[in-house]
Amino acid sequence: MAGRAHLSGIAVQEISADNFNNARRREQLLTASAPFIVRGLIADWPLVQAGLKSGAAARDYLLEHSQDRKFVVSYGPPENQGAVSYNRDMSVNFVEKKAPLSDIFADIDRSENDPEQPLIYMSSIDIDAFFNGFLDMNRIDLGERKCRAGLWLGMRSRVPIHNDFPDNIACVAVGNRRFTLFPPDQFANLYLGPLDYTPAGRSISMVDLSDPDLIKFPKFKQALENSFCVDLAPGDAIHIPSMWWHSVEGLDKFNAMTNFWWRDTPAYLGTPDGALMHAIYSIRDLPEDEKVIWRDLFNHYIFENSEELVSHIPENGRGVLSKISPTLAQKIRTYLLGVLNR
Repeated sequence: MAGRAHLSGIAVQEISADNFNNARRREQLLTASAPFIVRGLIADWPLVQAGLKSGAAARDYLLEHSQDRKFVVSYGPPENQGAVSYNRDMSVNFVEKKAPLSDIFADIDRSENDPEQPLIYMSSIDIDAFFNGFLDMNRIDLGERKCRAGLWLGMRSRVPIHNDFPDNIACVAVGNRRFTLFPPDQFANLYLGPLDYTPAGRSISMVDLSDPDLIKFPKFKQALENSFCVDLAPGDAIHIPSMWWHSVEGLDKFNAMTNFWWRDTPAYLGTPDGALMHAIYSIRDLPEDEKVIWRDLFNHYIFENSEELVSHIPENGRGVLSKISPTLAQKIRTYLLGVLNR
């Protein structure tokens, strides 16, 4: 099945696997901070080949490589129609359990052909921690990047609009998937939910993408005008750059996807999410005139950072205004822990 793209205001490249596997071309693509689609990138993976036979064959392949430990799995009722989201009272609309992979797959075997499927969904499984030898035969070449590989498994599912801090290549291994992407600057049009209590670890849009209520969420129309939607078949892949908003739907009875995440900045740097949460805690509720002062200080020290900012301070006396090193990063972490524990 060939994938199809529905574009709305965003030009998205579709390239061949041979093009992507050219090292020079791959680096150009991965450093451009733009989404792109690679058709057939992982068509030769053993998992993809097993899935083309049947969902059961794909599950057998995964069981052969799984470790003997319990996996986290989410279960939701059929009336959720695969959505991973909130109930009306803002509780999450699924329950999490831990079980051996064989037991989870037995549940899928029993429910796979139900006219109204329940949600049985496993997200972001750490492949190195839960599988043996899987990445030896199911991998992509991303040059020198140190990636975290995650596996997403389950029945039909709808993961709401969210973003991720790392860059990501999502590889569709079993079943067809639909991706809808929005540029980072569309956050104000997405009607985001809580930052700290989320169904999937990241703040999600409160809009139901499958049936958006444009009376309740009128700015979402502008988000849709700046989005693109694409269906990917087994073997296809998509690059989702850092902070791009995206929704992912598993369209078949059984679906499997592998993600490769990476950051181009050192691992010892802190996360912007932590800085945002700390700013909400310490700055957001200050008087407006004081917030203006702190906004200007953030612009000065963070967003307009330049050599001129510290040129009047001797290098050995710049403290946290120096370029961040592993040693300085640890010093800052220690200071922040002390402040938060007062």
